[in-house]
Amino acid sequence: MWAARKSSDTLILINAFMRPLKAKFGKELLEVGKYIIEGLRPLKGEIKVGGAKNAALPIIAAALLADSPGVLEDIPQLRDVNNLCKIIEEMGAKVKISNHRIEIDPRTVFKSEADHELARKLRASYYILGVMLAKEGHARTTLPGGCNIGNRPIDLHLKGFRALGAEVNLDHGVVEVKADRLKGAEIYLDYPSVGATINIMIAASRAEGKTVIENAAREPEIVDLANFLTVMGAKIKGVGTDVIKIEGVSEMHGVEHRIIPDRIEAGTYMIAAAISKGDVFIRNVLTEHVKPLIAKMHEMGIVVEENIEGVRVTGQNDFKAVDVKTLPYPGFPTDMQSQMMALLTQTDETSLIIETVWENRFMHVDELKRMGADIKIDGHSALIKPGHLTGAEVRATDLRAGAALILAGLAAEGKTEVRDIYHVERGYEDIEKKLQLVGAKINKIS
Repeated sequence: MWAARKSSDTLILINAFMRPLKAKFGKELLEVGKYIIEGLRPLKGEIKVGGAKNAALPIIAAALLADSPGVLEDIPQLRDVNNLCKIIEEMGAKVKISNHRIEIDPRTVFKSEADHELARKLRASYYILGVMLAKEGHARTTLPGGCNIGNRPIDLHLKGFRALGAEVNLDHGVVEVKADRLKGAEIYLDYPSVGATINIMIAASRAEGKTVIENAAREPEIVDLANFLTVMGAKIKGVGTDVIKIEGVSEMHGVEHRIIPDRIEAGTYMIAAAISKGDVFIRNVLTEHVKPLIAKMHEMGIVVEENIEGVRVTGQNDFKAVDVKTLPYPGFPTDMQSQMMALLTQTDETSLIIETVWENRFMHVDELKRMGADIKIDGHSALIKPGHLTGAEVRATDLRAGAALILAGLAAEGKTEVRDIYHVERGYEDIEKKLQLVGAKINKIS
């Protein structure tokens, strides 16, 4: 009773706060919109996966390292991508976007500070620090934003910059780094952070001498960035392992590069096929990148057929319960945890999820409970019991939580409304259109 009253009081306060904002910025605020989903419809057909958001963002930033224009292909059309393009445009770069293709000319960049309002909107804005520190010896931006899924400091990024010889100042949420000349160093990461590995690798690519990153992250998006930097002229070895070696170079040139497919988008549609008890071929998937999910789906009794072009997923009437533990790559990805939880509500027995990466990544649980899910949280663990999902009005608390609620809506009886979908649009391009193509009854209302 108390919790319900507290939630109601909070909603009243939020609405009171939003009313004057809607009066002033009505059109923009209404764009958050909602998805309306009618469940219990088996999906059938084919979905094509787009370029990886988490590869595209650092590569767009790293394009500024070049001394000549470059072209990026298979860029997803997402809010985060648009915001990062606005940041580098505001810094002076010439950016031309057309049909999943971006042309970037870095020769006109005239400042090394990212716009603070734009930087607050996405986590990847911190890559500007590594890029401009390497190229101009100075960079400044506010602490970045993104999904509120836990404490995400940039300590390891700054530790790496300091090791390379940079002076680091952090004051009232603004980060400034500068160095007369970066010099290679041996850097051990206390945790295999993806962002820190990327930022240090970018900065070291134009440092003087050799840099070694130990306990480096191994994600496919890091490999894609390293391939991009190498073609630009960088000298990088060991990528894909936990020890990366970089020999700094003084010049880099613009190139053409195609972004790898998005493994998280692929995994989301694989679960969509299974949870709807459908039969869907997901095209443009590098199956090596989704092996942890495929393994768990096989354990659950879901048929997953792999070939060179993608995967075919056929849902079953009954799913077996499994235990899942999120880990850095090549373990089960934290970005698939909430989607997997939606699927595990449909199993025959109790399943367990242990979240080891982010401490605040169970915010979707309360929303799934609104739909009838039986889930109990104990610290970093979640016990998911079999349950019958019914449609409800729910809210996307973050990007992947929003995807999980859409998936739950596909399996729920009746109508589900997913609100605050601007989170979802940060990481999925036209998710409702792709699902409509395979028979889902889902509509977006702006």
